[in-house]
Amino acid sequence: MVFADRLQFAFTLMFHYLFPIITMGLGVFIAYFATLEFFTGEERYGVAARFWTKIFAVNFAVGVVTGIPMEFQFGTNWSQFSGFAGGVFGLTLPMEGTFAFFLESGFLGLFLFGRGRVPRWVHWMSALAISMGSLLSGYFITAVNAWMQHPVGYTVGPDGRLQLTSFWAVLLNPYVGWQYAHVICGALVAGAFIVAGVGAFYLLLDRHRNFARQAVTAGVLAGLVLSLLQLFPTGDGVGHNVTQMQPVKLAAMEGVFNSETGAPLAILGMPDTQNGTLLDPVVVPKALSFLAYGSFGAKVTGLNQVPRTDWPPVEVTYYAYHIMVGLGTIFIALMLLGAALYWRRHLFDQRWYLWMLMLAVPFPLIANEAGWTVAEVGRQPWVIYGLLRTAAGASPNVSAGETVFTLLGFAGLYLLLALLYLLLVGRIIAQGPEDEEVAA
Repeated sequence: MVFADRLQFAFTLMFHYLFPIITMGLGVFIAYFATLEFFTGEERYGVAARFWTKIFAVNFAVGVVTGIPMEFQFGTNWSQFSGFAGGVFGLTLPMEGTFAFFLESGFLGLFLFGRGRVPRWVHWMSALAISMGSLLSGYFITAVNAWMQHPVGYTVGPDGRLQLTSFWAVLLNPYVGWQYAHVICGALVAGAFIVAGVGAFYLLLDRHRNFARQAVTAGVLAGLVLSLLQLFPTGDGVGHNVTQMQPVKLAAMEGVFNSETGAPLAILGMPDTQNGTLLDPVVVPKALSFLAYGSFGAKVTGLNQVPRTDWPPVEVTYYAYHIMVGLGTIFIALMLLGAALYWRRHLFDQRWYLWMLMLAVPFPLIANEAGWTVAEVGRQPWVIYGLLRTAAGASPNVSAGETVFTLLGFAGLYLLLALLYLLLVGRIIAQGPEDEEVAA
């Protein structure tokens, strides 16, 4: 039963999360182009802002639709978890809808339809509000997740349920800072690749060349900076949080079975949980100890030092982590290459590189999904780390058959939504920017 509940939540979450990634990523680019238009008066920036807002709007709408079933699952499949901890996260989670959602949705309509009907500064501020709303939404959701990773600001009531003692302790959880920075940076990397990839698509078709050059330039240069920030300091900061607060997750991420002083960093390898070893490893000596603790001689705790009942699913955690890191390394290399071509004034005429940019668009989404898989699967067997096991959080009166049946229904519905989404976004891209004279 618990496996079916987890499978359904994982499916709905991972499908839904694709759309907030894009809205958070594109929201900042919309604000950037709208700001350039406001201060320079150049129409080409306004054309870009309105084009990306159309794609943003489709993602926003599908994200809302796919997010609703997740909320209901707290009451249907995870009633024990909701009853135990709802007194804490029951305040933070609704704030995402009360503040961020309405900020985002309200000003989205104003920006799309208010041009020429409201003052220029109001139209510009609406673009900033769209971006702020998407970023604020991400913060509230990340704060809830960070509390599940590192619970703070609570006490256990006489009925055995958690009660909130400090709202600010939850909102300013020491775990949330680097986690939020890493999440937003990952979304912005995805946004940069989308902007650059669509621009590359137009250049390959020899359409909307001015718009395309602007998109490729902004995407590549921003993508380079953001990809580096994703590695350091945000990725490093999250790694230190995991090291200090969830050492078992660190061991699963790196495939460390035996505690070791001067532990090596595994670049490649296959975890064998049955025998407790990493098969055919390619390692950097002592690098893990340095990255985790700042000392080449530091001791890293292995999985064999804790009961197997406290192990997360090691293979899933390990491979998802290495997919994320591997793709992140590729992003840095790809954007470094693009920056070099830009510096040599060959960024727009190298078709092989434009093909690479266009085909790379899905991979930041995969990297973001892999990162969340590490965060959530690596936390197991706890739904609230150290307080409530996942098995104890499920609803006792919902059968596995019912959950699987509704999961199949979600799968069919989400397939239709995915096809509709691709059709709408494809149509926007096929139509191109609205002002042909500026974008040609």
